[in-house]
Amino acid sequence: MTYDVFLSFRGEDTRFNFTDHLHSNLTRKGIRTFIDDGLKRGEEISPAFLRAIEESNISIIVFSENYASSKWCLDELVKILESKETREQIVWPVFYKVDPSDVRHQRGSFGQALADYECEFKDDMEKVQRWRRSLTKAANLSGWCFINGHESKFIHNIVEAISLQVLNHAYLNVAKYPVGIEPRVREIDKLLGVGGNDVRMVGIWGTGGIGKTTIAKAVYNSIAHMFEGSCFLDDVRERSMPYGGLVKLESILLSEILGVKEVKLTNVDKGINVIKKMLNGKKLLLVLDDVNQLDQLNKLVGGSDWFGSGSRIVLTTRDKHLLIAHKVNLIYEVEKLDHYESLKLFTSWNSFSRNGHLEDDYAKLANNVVDYADGLPLALMVLGSHLCGRSIDQWKYALDGYRRVPNRAIQEILKISYNALEDAVKEVFLDIAFFCKGLCEDYVIQILEGCDLNPKYDLEVLVEKALINITEDGRIWMHDLIQEMGKEVVRQESPTEPGKRSRLWFHEDVYHVLTENTGTDKIKGIMVKLPAGLESDEVCLNAESFSKMKNLRLFINHNARLSGEVHYLPNELRLLSWPEYPSQSLPANFNPKKLVGLTLPRSRILRLDSEFKSLTFINVEHSKFLRKSPDFSGVPNLELLNLNYCTSLDELHPSAGFLHKLVKLSLTGCRSLTLFPRIVNLKSLLELNLEGCISLENFPEIKGKMESLKYLDLSETSIKELPSSSIRHFTRLEKLDLTGCENLTNLPCSIYELKHLVKISVRKCSKLVSFPKMAKSEDSRSAESLVTLHGGNLAFPKLSKFYVGGSNLSDIADFLLTLHCMTTLTRLDLSGSNFVSLPVCINNFVNLIALRLVSCKRLREIPDLPQALEILDVSDCLSLERVSKLSNILERKESQMFTEMKLTNCWRLRNNLVRIAKKKNMFINQVNLFSLFLLSLPLGVEVEFPGRGIPKWFSYRKDLKDLCECQFSIKIPQNFNWENKGISICAFLEKTKNRLLSDAKSSIREFAIDIYVNEVCPDNIHSTGKDSSSVWLLYIPFHTLMWMRAPFWEIERMKRNVKRTWVMPPYLPTIRVHFVRISKAVKSCGVHLVMPPG
Repeated sequence: MTYDVFLSFRGEDTRFNFTDHLHSNLTRKGIRTFIDDGLKRGEEISPAFLRAIEESNISIIVFSENYASSKWCLDELVKILESKETREQIVWPVFYKVDPSDVRHQRGSFGQALADYECEFKDDMEKVQRWRRSLTKAANLSGWCFINGHESKFIHNIVEAISLQVLNHAYLNVAKYPVGIEPRVREIDKLLGVGGNDVRMVGIWGTGGIGKTTIAKAVYNSIAHMFEGSCFLDDVRERSMPYGGLVKLESILLSEILGVKEVKLTNVDKGINVIKKMLNGKKLLLVLDDVNQLDQLNKLVGGSDWFGSGSRIVLTTRDKHLLIAHKVNLIYEVEKLDHYESLKLFTSWNSFSRNGHLEDDYAKLANNVVDYADGLPLALMVLGSHLCGRSIDQWKYALDGYRRVPNRAIQEILKISYNALEDAVKEVFLDIAFFCKGLCEDYVIQILEGCDLNPKYDLEVLVEKALINITEDGRIWMHDLIQEMGKEVVRQESPTEPGKRSRLWFHEDVYHVLTENTGTDKIKGIMVKLPAGLESDEVCLNAESFSKMKNLRLFINHNARLSGEVHYLPNELRLLSWPEYPSQSLPANFNPKKLVGLTLPRSRILRLDSEFKSLTFINVEHSKFLRKSPDFSGVPNLELLNLNYCTSLDELHPSAGFLHKLVKLSLTGCRSLTLFPRIVNLKSLLELNLEGCISLENFPEIKGKMESLKYLDLSETSIKELPSSSIRHFTRLEKLDLTGCENLTNLPCSIYELKHLVKISVRKCSKLVSFPKMAKSEDSRSAESLVTLHGGNLAFPKLSKFYVGGSNLSDIADFLLTLHCMTTLTRLDLSGSNFVSLPVCINNFVNLIALRLVSCKRLREIPDLPQALEILDVSDCLSLERVSKLSNILERKESQMFTEMKLTNCWRLRNNLVRIAKKKNMFINQVNLFSLFLLSLPLGVEVEFPGRGIPKWFSYRKDLKDLCECQFSIKIPQNFNWENKGISICAFLEKTKNRLLSDAKSSIREFAIDIYVNEVCPDNIHSTGKDSSSVWLLYIPFHTLMWMRAPFWEIERMKRNVKRTWVMPPYLPTIRVHFVRISKAVKSCGVHLVMPPG
């Protein structure tokens, strides 16, 4: 039997008075009410009581003087609140002759009772804490309070409220498995602000299948009792489509609120007047579900003045602009389910999930399903019900099939939004689904504008329709299932013949069209993307592969090796992206007048002679046969030029110096380049990169200011000086990189005129012995060497990164004192310096985060460091004996550790720390010692230190010998508390050669590590460039590991709401660490669970 009301009370206090009267009044009203008269109480709540709670729609908790003295009542309270969370049960507290704050804060008789329980249950304090939390939570709910007065009137008010809820507001069926609904309902409740006297409209917005209707139903159920009348109009979009549909919806709205059988209306306009007249003075809750036309809102909930004060109107829609147009300012964007919520919902539909835990055989496949659904409740529900009871093989076949042809039930729901788009917007949507997902918004706009589309407007429409979103870093993202829907739309254009479709993406279809010459003028775009394992296969093109594709706009070869001569390319091409382009030139009959982007990396191209009047970017990097650059006077709109590693290129055409729209020019690794043209009009240039142009000895001549230039990289070039006359033209320069300029002997005084510099690197400039002195001459003839910019004679006032390691700068300590960047400097590299003790002035850089002191051979002591410092590298400081911070931590004078620390070959320091630890009796238990170090870190730490193997205290160790890889599996106990714990990973590397001064750009991998939590890999970790024997140790707290598993655009949101990431997964977790050895220097590895001592 299902009850309307469950009564929870302390029998000794209220059974024969207040509760008895309340029960009698409820029964007389016909309200089915559960009271415990017929049940015998024991030590634990009986199954009958549990069923009664779960089967009741409302629970009334009568808090009286001795309520907390009953363990039964407290357990009952816990169960009631669980039902509130899992079953959307309504819970109302009644404070009968007790102060709600005494219940909330456990004071008075409630405090005494809980204090007694703490003594009684000292071995099970979690039970007492659970009671405390439940009392606090219940006391925070809306209810009634009675101290003195007319008890009968008080009971009458309670019964009327319950009666209104039970008799006039039928509950809506929310969901079979209401996973993740409660936190989303709470967010909407905040927007609704029920209780205020204003009339408020709130929108619930999101893509199809995200759970808008389900959440709206839960919101309705939770607050409908607080209004004079309520109505939930579902499926407004479908029901308003037939003739007279809106009139019928108006009639339903009026009849439900007025409590009459039917309200007859002759037309829509009459309905509007009736709604305004009949509902104007009433406090109402209205929910309009799935609205898609502004007319629906205008006719059903036209304005705030239609309804009485305190009314709330909830609107669910896929179209954000619809809400904006109706002046709905409070909009909740429905978040997709996180990984554990998704897994819980999916497993709820399957019989193999026992007691909330997943059978091991299905764990990996279940994660694959969850990844495929990507937090979309509709997909999880459809897939969960479809796969229920099926075998593992059937799961695999189904998932493989869905990736080829998507599930129809899911697709039909998602396609509703697509069908509502205008034709031009559909074109942009399909181009994104096939070619542009994950790309930068500006890049996509550039390409699609070249295709004669209007992407700036169309992208905004797609965002408002919840079909795409723009990430914080400006990338276009689309749910995988929405992307599949777009691909299915195109597949249906010609189910059997790919050549007659508008876009091609599936590798087998692309192969068929290109090799069999079955393309047609229907094709607008092709993406060639081979799956893993097929990238090395060569695809031999038909000589006329493109001859029939007259309307081809986009050709993007992602990873295929296409061979053969290219005799024809369509003149309609806007983007040609073809790595390893096989021909030495573009076809002679190709007129690239509409081409916007040309990307031919690693090509065999010898020359580019065509006129590219619309071209905005060129990328021919690693085209080793290209000797001469084109005449750029035929490319007037060029914005990006990438000639990186064109190793035969010896000269850049003089016209390059006149490209007034050019934003980025990069010639990294052009080792044959000897001449750079005079720069006459590069007024838009932001970035100039000449790194690795080892034959370039002279800095280019500059004519006129280059006020846009922010980044200049001359590293690894052979230039001998920076002309003062050129440098002063870079008035807005922010980054200057001169790393490895071994012929550079001095810097001009005019470098101090660059007041916006945030980064300077003169690493490995071995002939540079000093920075220039700031000019203070009053001689007008040397005015060119004076610092004349606004701000006066300040040396680098905005400098954030200063790298001088490996240079031969003398008196570096004195020079640091002259800098005016005490609050801005965050990274400092003084590697190879000759000092014995770290200059005291380092402490003046209060926001310094990273300090690099590699191979400071004479350095013996590092005194106090800035409090903000997180990264310290003192590798190969052979004389180093003391780092005050490390000593202070051992001596318990400090507790905050660095987050990254490298101590390779610092044997004297290591031995000194051991002596301190022994002196303090801390080496009795090495596990406890390291746990204290590591657990003091909120975000983890990476450390390199001298050693000859994996520490013995590591629980899991492996000698690799001839192994290339190994793995460790750790089964987590069922009641494992994740808080304040983490995992530590270790590797021992043994090398014989001396460590060189390492370059920050080094990327040689020694080993790689994958960490899986139940076969889901949050991230890949690797270590690079260790040139001597050392022990590498990484510690990752579990909460950081959970952040790592999220998409990059969600991490900030997760950090702001950490508790939501700590939902225990619906299975017993296994942590698997997969270790891959890349270098033979890696001798052994290990894994250890880090937990607080004791």
